[in-house]
Amino acid sequence: MSEQSLGLIETLGLAAAVTAADAAVKSANVTLVGYEFAKGDGMTVVKLRGDVGAVKAAVAAAEMAAGRVGRVVATRVIARPAAGLTRLIDSAETVGCGRTGAQGPVPVPPQEEAPAKPVPTPPDASPSEASGAEPAPEATPETVPEAAPEPAPAAEPEPGPEPDPTPEPPPVPYRLTRPKGPKGR
Repeated sequence: MSEQSLGLIETLGLAAAVTAADAAVKSANVTLVGYEFAKGDGMTVVKLRGDVGAVKAAVAAAEMAAGRVGRVVATRVIARPAAGLTRLIDSAETVGCGRTGAQGPVPVPPQEEAPAKPVPTPPDASPSEASGAEPAPEATPETVPEAAPEPAPAAEPEPGPEPDPTPEPPPVPYRLTRPKGPKGR
């Protein structure tokens, strides 16, 4: 790890962290190590690796992009991190880029194929049909799809009394009035 530098972008919220990671990876030739949630306050740290100049450019671009979406708490570029930091950076809590940390993706088990069911043959089937070979096209009887029964026509409503052609007037809105009397002069 000593030949590559390390970049850290700490944001408030996951949306800002994802925006920062996107801007960082698009702006320079860096590798996204992953992200890590803090144990409270909604803080998220995005971790990057690459050459010193590339990481500096990526962190600057990430800081600008994440600042438009949310709040950037801190950024740091470590040019030549010590070998002992590997355990701290590649911890079990780091999520992403193939890592499955505490909040990482759940692996999907492979699905099994259902065995094919044998198709029963009718007793009057020819030998080619019993062996599973397809019958000749001229021997295949055409099947006509059954027509769905037509629904019964809906009964028309019986004519009732016609509505009154004159509409009712709208209700008069309630008005607050003051009691009439001296105005207190």
